[in-house]
Amino acid sequence: MDTGAQGPVIVPRSQHSISRKHINEHSLKVLYRLRNHGFKAYLVGGGVRDLLLNRRPKDFDVATDATPSQVKKLFRNCFLVGRRFRLAHIRFAENYVVEVATFRRQPRPEELPDDPAEHFFFTENVFGTPREDAFRRDFSINGLFYNIDDFSVIDHVGGLQDLEARRLRVIGDPLVRFTEDPVRMLRALEFAARLGFSLDEGIREAIYLRGPLIAEAAPARIREEVMELFRHAVAGPVFREAQAMGLLSHLLAGYEVTEETLALLEGVDRRTGKGAAVEESLVLATLFLARFRHALPTDDEATIGNALQLANLLLTPMCAYFRIAHGTRARARDLLIGFFRLSRGRGRRGEARFLRHTSSVQALEFFALWCETTQQQLDLLADWRLAFAGTEAPSAKSSKPSRRRPRRRRRSGQRRSPKPAPKAD
Repeated sequence: MDTGAQGPVIVPRSQHSISRKHINEHSLKVLYRLRNHGFKAYLVGGGVRDLLLNRRPKDFDVATDATPSQVKKLFRNCFLVGRRFRLAHIRFAENYVVEVATFRRQPRPEELPDDPAEHFFFTENVFGTPREDAFRRDFSINGLFYNIDDFSVIDHVGGLQDLEARRLRVIGDPLVRFTEDPVRMLRALEFAARLGFSLDEGIREAIYLRGPLIAEAAPARIREEVMELFRHAVAGPVFREAQAMGLLSHLLAGYEVTEETLALLEGVDRRTGKGAAVEESLVLATLFLARFRHALPTDDEATIGNALQLANLLLTPMCAYFRIAHGTRARARDLLIGFFRLSRGRGRRGEARFLRHTSSVQALEFFALWCETTQQQLDLLADWRLAFAGTEAPSAKSSKPSRRRPRRRRRSGQRRSPKPAPKAD
C-alpha cells in the first residue's frame, strides 16, 4: 500500500471546530493519562469525523504508541480483548468503555511467519507509526487524528478535503481494499447514506467487480453490520443501492427485495429516526412480509395453520444461515401470523383472546407499518386500534394462579369431632 512521502496536513486549534467540551470526559481522561506518561495519544476514527461535521459521535476511540500491556499498566480498569486484533478496553461507570488501540502497520514480507496459517493474526498485530496506522484505515474521512497534546487535527490521507467535498473515498486501491475485507463494501454504502456523502467512482466500480466476495464474510459479522443499518435508520437507502449494484443477493444468501419491501424498510427507518427501538425480529418479519402476503391463498380459505407453515418455511433458511436465535425467529413468526389475523378483518373466531395476547400489540404496530406505507386497509387499521383501545390487558394479579391451598374434604360418614367443653372455674 502506497503511503507516499508527503508529510501530514496539520490543522491548528484555531482553524478547526473540535472542542474538548464536546469530547466525553472518560475519553479525555484516557488521552491525558497516556500523554502525561510520555505516549502519543490521539482521538481517532468516527469521533473526529463526526465532530468536524458538527454531529454527535456515538463513541470516542483512542490510538496510541503504547502497547496493550503498557496501557494495562496505566489503568486498573483496563481489560485486554481480541485475539485477532489486540485492544485495550478501559471501563468506567455506567458501562462506558473507551477503546484504545496501538498504532499498526503492514508487515514486510520478510517479517511474516513461515506458516501461512499464522499470517492473518500476525498482520493485525504489527505495531507502527501514526502515519502507517492512518493508511491502514478504510476510508479517508475515518483516518483523521485529534492530538490531545496541542489540540490539532492531523490528516495523513486527504480526509479533510473529502469531508469538505462530502465525498466517500477508500484509502488506497478500492479493488485491493475490498478484497482484503469485503464487508467494507457494505460499510461504504452505510457511511454514504448516514452522512449524505457521494461515493467516489472507484468505489462503485469496485463493488460491481468484488460484490460476490461478500458472501465469504462471516455470517455473524454480516448480521451485525445489517443491524447497524437499522440502528442508524439507513436500511432503506442502503438496501436499494445494494440491490442496484448487485451486492444484496451476495450479502443475504440469494435474497432479493421487492419495491414493497424497500418501501417498508424506509418506513422502519422513519420510525427508528423518531426514537423507536428496532428489534431483529421486526427486521426479519419486514424482509419477508411481501413474500408472505403473496404466497398465501387469496381466498377466504387460508387458515392460521397455512400461515404458520408458510412463515416457518420463509424464515427458517435465513435464520439457520445467520444463526439467529430460536426466540427471535419465533417473535418474527408471531408478527407475520399477527399480520395475517389482522388483515383478514374483524369478527373472526378467537378475536377476544387474540386482543388480550401479549404479542398482539407488536402485531398491530407491524400491521400499521404496512398499512401506512402502502396506504391500504387504513379503515381496518383504525377499527383495530379502537378494538385494542377498548381491551384491558390482563392484570398481573388475575394472570397468576391462586396460591390458596384447597380445603380438604372429609371422608363420607366421618363426623367432625366436637369441641371440648370449657373447664369450670
